[in-house]
Amino acid sequence: MQCEMCGADSKGPLKRVRIEGAELSVCSNCARYGTELQGAVKSPAAPAGRHSGFIQAQVPPARRTRDLFDQLGGDLVDDYADRIKTARLKMGLSQKDLALAMMEKELLIKKIEKGELIPEEAVRKKIERELGIRLIEDSSSESLDIHQSRMTTTMGDVIKIKKVKK
Repeated sequence: MQCEMCGADSKGPLKRVRIEGAELSVCSNCARYGTELQGAVKSPAAPAGRHSGFIQAQVPPARRTRDLFDQLGGDLVDDYADRIKTARLKMGLSQKDLALAMMEKELLIKKIEKGELIPEEAVRKKIERELGIRLIEDSSSESLDIHQSRMTTTMGDVIKIKKVKK
């Protein structure tokens, strides 16, 4: 049989693996790139009437994992790092004090304030609660004109495509 990932002919039995949500029959080398499902892949040489020891795995449908942007109710403000730093300084807190109040690491606060790290939803809520600020802009209150003014020129706006006459 042939590996569905690399195309190599397999000397041994293929393994049933889930890679990026797709179930594939792969060789042992390619199996490391995914999660192995129970049971082996049936060999085509096995007679149809006989039980070849293959156990059909009952796999529940894979749930789509939610990423950071699915969890946010609105858009994170562009100047979140500056807002956090100014609010913290107004309250007279050091980064260490804020981290202790939030029960988070000081390094996390430093990276967020530098703009190197976008805070996850739980951390964002803790920051908002401790500092009394909002880091999410409400998209429903903005008009369509504001969104259009943020748009920039793209290559598609500039390029002209010439059609060749036959």
